[in-house]
Amino acid sequence: MMCMREHGGECCDMRGLLGFLILFILSKKPMHGQEIANELAKRRGEKPSPGTIYPALKSLKDLGFLSEEKEGKTITYGLSPKGERALEIAKKRFTRTFLGIIT
Repeated sequence: MMCMREHGGECCDMRGLLGFLILFILSKKPMHGQEIANELAKRRGEKPSPGTIYPALKSLKDLGFLSEEKEGKTITYGLSPKGERALEIAKKRFTRTFLGIIT
């Protein structure tokens, strides 16, 4: 997790794009897991399974990047201030890494 060490734990793990995409989606508005899965399906072409989404959400929450609001059985996730900072760092890394690849 090079990015995590470089920024003192203030950045999402960029080895995969799922965490980055979840942070990006939640930067638009708070959502529950099913809404996040639907948004990911729009971007990726296939809907991720709950076995993919919920472990990723737990990991992002454990890192302090997400806040939760529970209403009955529904949990709505949003970005914490640390998550907002992590997303900004990740966007810069993403741009630096992928800018110029598309011809």
